[in-house]
Amino acid sequence: MQELQLKYGCNPNQKPSRIFMEGGQELPIQVLSGRPGYINFLDAFNGWQLVKELKEATGLPAATSFKHVSPAGAAVGLPLTETLAKIYWVDDLGELSPLACAYARARGADRMSSFGDFIALSDVCDRDTAMLIKREVSDGVIAPGYTEEALELLKQKKKGNYNVIQIDENYRPAPIEHKQVYGITFEQGRQELKIDEELLSNVVTENKEIPEEALMDLKIALITLKYTQSNSVCYVKGGQAIGIGAGQQSRVHCTRLAGQKADNWFLRQCPKVLNLPFGEGITRAERDNAIDVYIGNEYMDVLADGAWQKVFTEKPAVFTEGEKRAWLDQMQDVTLGSDAFFPFSDNIERAHKSGVKYIAQPGGSVRDEDVIATCNKYGIAMAFTGIRLFHH
Repeated sequence: MQELQLKYGCNPNQKPSRIFMEGGQELPIQVLSGRPGYINFLDAFNGWQLVKELKEATGLPAATSFKHVSPAGAAVGLPLTETLAKIYWVDDLGELSPLACAYARARGADRMSSFGDFIALSDVCDRDTAMLIKREVSDGVIAPGYTEEALELLKQKKKGNYNVIQIDENYRPAPIEHKQVYGITFEQGRQELKIDEELLSNVVTENKEIPEEALMDLKIALITLKYTQSNSVCYVKGGQAIGIGAGQQSRVHCTRLAGQKADNWFLRQCPKVLNLPFGEGITRAERDNAIDVYIGNEYMDVLADGAWQKVFTEKPAVFTEGEKRAWLDQMQDVTLGSDAFFPFSDNIERAHKSGVKYIAQPGGSVRDEDVIATCNKYGIAMAFTGIRLFHH
């Protein structure tokens, strides 16, 4: 198949639309189910690159949850703790395969953003992963293959219209890429930077100790940033992104946005949140929405008379700012990656509030010394990579 006609482009009025290979080459994909659209393919191809690199960098199965051409979550297939299984709504599924654990983590870190995602998997989709996908609200999945049982399950989703794409894992694109904006063709070399431990070897702070687990998390952060709309920062802990800030014009706003998402991820693990008295028949999406409001500043939207009765069996007590801060103070050893240098130390101050202990960023700001000094104040180890990772 050399080209695939699409229903429309980014919006219904943008016609005609297709994907195709220059020079009459075969497309490296097969559509096994559904009819993917323009944005679906953008998410699929960016997501596939991300998980392929995560697998190469860590040796572990990887998954990502994409929305609007940026990852909402990305993770490798480490086992889930009992608490994580509960906040990701997979505690009823028993022990999951490594690939399913990767997707549970990628989907679960920011479930509000992952709603209606496009999934990318580094490995052949197995039954466990398909079972998890089948019950979530999602637009589609791309993987290098599917077991018979997994494909049968996925084809049942959306009355047979769920988008399932198989990609040739041996496909390698040309080293020069092109795109058009306003009728003008842009050309550049592909971003082929290898994210490895050598890239993280220039530790510029007084604390130079970055353990193996943190090195893996920093690699996950930087690989995730390669496929996140800039400006972007990524908080990672335990093999998964826990807060991704994408497409912000101000870097500190990006750091705050991603930091708030990381905080929410940890607040959801607090017993006060884990034990919220949800009523029967409340869907996972409704629970996600209620939790997001409950732990935020607009908590009265879900606790007001006439509102809480729709979600809970009894009215929960307010989760006070003091209680939240006391719980967040227990969050430690978080890693943070940035796609470009931190221009001011306020980014480090904000990162510290979310338990960041390890940072990777390009360096090169005129205020590098201020940023380093702030890291030293908190005992943070920071590596300068010397390489920017903008993605547009």
